Formats: sequence, structure tokens, C-alpha cells
Amino acid sequence: MDVVLLVGRVLFVLLFFHSAVGHLTKTAPMAQYAGAQGVPFPWLAVFGSGLLQLLGGALVLLGLWPDVGALLLAVFLLPTAVLMHPFWKREDADARQGDQLHFLKDIALAGAALMLFALFAHAGDDLGLTASGPLLDLD
Repeated sequence: MDVVLLVGRVLFVLLFFHSAVGHLTKTAPMAQYAGAQGVPFPWLAVFGSGLLQLLGGALVLLGLWPDVGALLLAVFLLPTAVLMHPFWKREDADARQGDQLHFLKDIALAGAALMLFALFAHAGDDLGLTASGPLLDLD
């Protein structure tokens, strides 16, 4: 099962690494879009969210305090869903549908990140193929 969990971790973080690269290399245009969505301090929000995704994804992938990594990803996803994909504000049906899909994707991924947090924190040092145990121990 350790290999299955490792493969799952790799697949889970690919999206976050891809997104982090965009946030960190295209900060200015992404900040302009975030500002248009009403995000406060958009440049800082975009750059900071890129760092959250990169660090959180790396911690989950490497199994180095993977519980903290999973929490960082949830901290990124929940506000992103609300601030960047407010489908309830869209009047255009296509825009509403697109934002609703992205909102639900972010909420679902946040749920998965929280489940990973619980798994990592509960399994403790018994979890195989990791660089360390969790920082937080829920036992």
C-alpha cells in the first residue's frame, strides 16, 4: 500500500506544481486578473499562493511533514474557490457554469487535502515511503 500512497501523492501534486509555475512566472498578468476579481493585494496574493502550492506540493510529494503540506494546500484552495470563482455573482450562464466547475473542483481538492492531512497525522511514523513523519500527531 505504500507504493499506492506514493503514486497517489505524485498524481495529487502535479496540478499544484503546474499552477505554481504559472503563479510564479506570470505573476503580473495573473495579479491583474485577481485584482479584477476583487482580490486584495493581488500581486502578493498571486505570488504567495504560488509559494503555498509549491511548498505544500513538495511537502506532500516528498513526505516531509506531509500533514503540513496538505494543510497548506487546503489553505490555498478554500479562499481561492470563494475569491476567484464566485459563480453566484455571474450573470452570464457560460461564465457561471465555468466558475461553478472551478469552484467545485477547488472545494473537492480542499476536501482531499484535508483527508490527506488526517491520514498523515493519524498514521504518524507508520506511513511508508516518506522523508519524515508528520509534524502534528493526532493520536
